[in-house]
Amino acid sequence: MAVKIVPKDEMVNEVGTKFPPSEWIVVGQDRINSFADCTEDHQFIHVDEEKAAQTPFGGTIAHGFLTLSLLPKMVEGKGIVPENIVMGLNYGFDKVRFPAPVRAGKRVRAHLSIVGVDRKDDNRFLIKQAVSVEIEGEETPALVAEWLAMMIAG
Repeated sequence: MAVKIVPKDEMVNEVGTKFPPSEWIVVGQDRINSFADCTEDHQFIHVDEEKAAQTPFGGTIAHGFLTLSLLPKMVEGKGIVPENIVMGLNYGFDKVRFPAPVRAGKRVRAHLSIVGVDRKDDNRFLIKQAVSVEIEGEETPALVAEWLAMMIAG
């Protein structure tokens, strides 16, 4: 399903819209190590496979912020935009939680739904999206969040 283009006066009617889950993304050790290098967060639980194997996780785990940073890719092509969109901006998060760790080598995918549309003026819409990141084969999600996007139409 592609991004849904919605007439401006109908944007608020999209609350409750759910999108199919994203494609799976592998969170491998190379990706975790690269993220550790970029953020300078080399805590052993992420990068030292031998030491991490001694923890209750049984191996290395991804940074929570790595999982968060994969959201744009996971929700690519999903969501709603007003007709005549000029641009969309990441407006932040109302809530972010990391209920379960993503062990190195696991696959994750996102689930997205529209939970709020606040029309700021004729051409600006603040969209609140509920997003959760599923870990393949596990009950507890890696991430649950309320993600905000400001959409600006012409």
